[in-house]
Amino acid sequence: MLYARSRRVPMALGAAAAGTFLSWLIASTTSDQDPVGSTALLLAVLLLIAIATATLGGPDASLDRTAARPWARLRASHLIVVLGCVTLLLQATEVTGTRFGPIGFVVRNAGGLLGLTALGAAAVGAARAWILPLGWTLLAATFPGHGRVGEALTWQIQSPGSRPATVVAAVLGLAGLVAYTLRGPRPGTSPENP
Repeated sequence: MLYARSRRVPMALGAAAAGTFLSWLIASTTSDQDPVGSTALLLAVLLLIAIATATLGGPDASLDRTAARPWARLRASHLIVVLGCVTLLLQATEVTGTRFGPIGFVVRNAGGLLGLTALGAAAVGAARAWILPLGWTLLAATFPGHGRVGEALTWQIQSPGSRPATVVAAVLGLAGLVAYTLRGPRPGTSPENP
């Protein structure tokens, strides 16, 4: 429980539930599509992953690194639980008239974006880990690609059956899982050691 509190998990869960409700409310009032359009669904997934980014690092990286904990197992479990929470929150809309689906789209994009975020946390720290997923997703939504290379570069907006999109998302998800599990978030500069 201390691990969850130190990672601001309760706050993130509340924010994710509120973000899901807000996304659902906007989609239900502005769209007649059921399920919602792929862009609205993608932005809902991106919002939830951005909220989860706050949980990828603790307040004191040096304390985390010296603690006698099975960090690799905790970090891997953390990412898997985040993926499950994002999927469950969006699938909870299945009982309403405005659904965030299909589930293949949600799982692929949540896994890929979470992996990209975890890579960012390992490379540049949890505070800046959201920048690459946000930028890449907004570019993909603005400039959709065609053909195999285009589908791979804009994997976030492709249909659930797109093989290049699924491969890119799986590679990003796995790479992020491995990097974050083994390395953890990049430590920031502490007040004691600027």
